[in-house]
Amino acid sequence: MKKIAVLGSTGSIGTQTLEVVRANQDIQVTALAARSNLVVLEAQIREFLPKLACVWEEDRAEELRKKTADLSVRIVSGMEGLIEAATESEAELVVTAVVGMIGIRPTIAAIEAGKDIALANKETLVTAGHLIIPLAQKKQVKILPVDSEHSAIFQVLQGEDKKTISRILLTASGGPFRGRTKEEMKEIRPEDALRHPNWTMGKKITIDSATMVNKGLEVIEAKWLFGVEPEQIEVVVQPQSVIHSMVEFADGGVLAQLGTPDMKLPIQYALYYPKRRYLAGQRLDFAKLGQITLEAPDMENFRGLALAYQALFKGGNMPTILNAANELAVRRFLEGSIRFLEIPEIIEASMQAIPYREYPSVEQILETEQETYEWIESRW
Repeated sequence: MKKIAVLGSTGSIGTQTLEVVRANQDIQVTALAARSNLVVLEAQIREFLPKLACVWEEDRAEELRKKTADLSVRIVSGMEGLIEAATESEAELVVTAVVGMIGIRPTIAAIEAGKDIALANKETLVTAGHLIIPLAQKKQVKILPVDSEHSAIFQVLQGEDKKTISRILLTASGGPFRGRTKEEMKEIRPEDALRHPNWTMGKKITIDSATMVNKGLEVIEAKWLFGVEPEQIEVVVQPQSVIHSMVEFADGGVLAQLGTPDMKLPIQYALYYPKRRYLAGQRLDFAKLGQITLEAPDMENFRGLALAYQALFKGGNMPTILNAANELAVRRFLEGSIRFLEIPEIIEASMQAIPYREYPSVEQILETEQETYEWIESRW
């Protein structure tokens, strides 16, 4: 029986991970971690009986201790607790599904402890790929992508020589505003941006999909996951979200992974890699589908993607500035204090203002994040 820890267990990826566990009955959950949702976390603890559970705030952890006093689970809190969950002694694989740069330290700790990583936390590789990938290679730890597009590329590359990769073709749905101009997006409200046409995701990633910043973050991740150069990664808009991504090889052959838009497929693939299991759900009906549309991304009206490419080519702490500025801008947009089109404006201004560092340490990455937040707070 495989044993896993799930960081971010009450979020979209975390809950779907536990759905996969529930459906298969041969995975034991040894640790759970969540930010603040005690109602869902308590229910998860009672169902999956982990040895350890973490809540970010200590006062909430104390509340959870009282609620679970009849169980043998140990409740911890803060970054120390998150790292404890990531390094729980019996866990073989850690699902990192927390949102934000909070995921960097526990991911590093899990790798150092020899745990395989089912990676659903974009910020880890976006900001610290230059540290994470060499460490994983040194510790001989697998990084198994949970993101649907990266999982698709990972699946396509099984049995292939990575040296023969010509291009990675990362597909994007285009989000809910595909085809619109900046003028047409001036009055977009949070509730409009949260209506993704294909995927059910958390609020932050759904807004990122609407701005196409999410695809930009995936481009940066792909560079680290697959060891390719930035110019080898192209984005292709595929509105039906049927082609999850493609790889073109040196001989001109292109391989793609297709499927219905269901996040449980990449989650389950990561949990059971290299084996495949039956997964309940809809199957592609090509006759009913009729056609698959492909088009180039609109980087003029969706500046977030272009800015991500700029950050990738520049390297250093530039992806951290991009990521931190986007996090704060998205939060402001969801609160209603800025307009939709101000998100890329804030990102671009931050990238121009924050000092550049060529090879940042974890401490410098976190310092850059704070610098970016403070700079934005002082101006918006």
